[in-house]
Amino acid sequence: MNIFVRRVLKSLTVLLFAPVVLLAHAEPAPIRIAMIEGLSGPFANTGEAVFRNLYWAIERVNARGGVKLPAAEGGSRPLLLERYDSKGQNEEALSTLRSAIDDGVQFVMQGNSSATAAVLIDAINKHNEREPGKRVVYLNYAAVDPSLTNEKCSFWHFRFDAHADMRMAALMDVLKQDKSVKSVYLIGQDYSFGHAVAKEARRQLSALRPDVQIVADELHPVGRVKDFLPYAAKIKASGAQAVITGNWGNDLTLLVKAAKEVGFEGKFYTFYGNALGAPAAIGDAGIGKVIAVADWLPNAPGAPSEAFYQSFRQRFPKPADDYVHMRMQLMVESLVQAMEKAGSVQPLAVATQLEKASVSMFGQSGTMRAMDHQFQQQLRVGVMDRQGSEGVKFDVEGSGYGFRVIRTISAARAELPSSCRMQRPAQ
Repeated sequence: MNIFVRRVLKSLTVLLFAPVVLLAHAEPAPIRIAMIEGLSGPFANTGEAVFRNLYWAIERVNARGGVKLPAAEGGSRPLLLERYDSKGQNEEALSTLRSAIDDGVQFVMQGNSSATAAVLIDAINKHNEREPGKRVVYLNYAAVDPSLTNEKCSFWHFRFDAHADMRMAALMDVLKQDKSVKSVYLIGQDYSFGHAVAKEARRQLSALRPDVQIVADELHPVGRVKDFLPYAAKIKASGAQAVITGNWGNDLTLLVKAAKEVGFEGKFYTFYGNALGAPAAIGDAGIGKVIAVADWLPNAPGAPSEAFYQSFRQRFPKPADDYVHMRMQLMVESLVQAMEKAGSVQPLAVATQLEKASVSMFGQSGTMRAMDHQFQQQLRVGVMDRQGSEGVKFDVEGSGYGFRVIRTISAARAELPSSCRMQRPAQ
């Protein structure tokens, strides 16, 4: 028997017996989720923080057996998180979205950048209308430009973070009573989110603290400023007693670090000042002066909240990995709940159930508002203090500093009206 014949017979044997082996060891097909995020570039650390949170949430779902579906839908199926690097660029995000769709993914998650979120919403709307057999559902955990659930709302988009106006209202709930502040400096990132933050800060200050002077209103390029000392010098020279900023990632860390270096002694009212290096960068100068708003904080009261945070720290023990988001856990649980109630992973069926989602875990609850797909949950405002101080059992990122909860805003109080006119798809 020559070598060619032996190879043909070997190939036929593989073809004949492979299907039997595969069927005997068949595993349920995973439900694939694409995370489209900047995993390289200036905000890579925020992308990796997101990945840890989503991975941990999915890991826990799979540990309990995955998504429970009817036998016709494959029975219990695990979730599979796949990484797509947008490099922090809108065009790259669109390219990775196309790749994910070509790969057969029907559920997309993204959040770091409202500008990126806006182009994804538009692209998904057009794709879903053009190819109803390959529809995609988009879950947003951090892009908080209010327009995304107002004039740009979409049936296929669901936001699980409080939008910028809701976050600003929570900060103002504290600032309106802080009579020591008579002047503020507004600084933010020059894109849709930064503009939204500045606009709402001006509006709410005018309504709630008309006695407060806005000494400057400045925007800077996103992710491109390496040296914030010139900005910090202007802040100090202005005489402002507080800074209001929606900056995130390195744009926040570098800003507060520069403020410390120039000796700015005012307060920081922030959206994201509670992690990603900001507390360590400012040190003792931030005690009692850095205020942050979030859906949840590690020192939120209650045994369930404490157990949640400790379990995350056990899973990711490195101090640099300590940035946990409760809302991302609620988001994944909402998706699983929607799939199980739909009895399907078909996007329209899942989206129809997702807009009715109501979830609760570790003492935190939330519901999806069907009219605009804006998740409703309580918010907390915290102030930076040294670990071990009253109400600060846990620090962040091994910095020795944590945030004491000083205000809890109920979901009912945090809720704001929407101008959304939802266009719902035909069945």
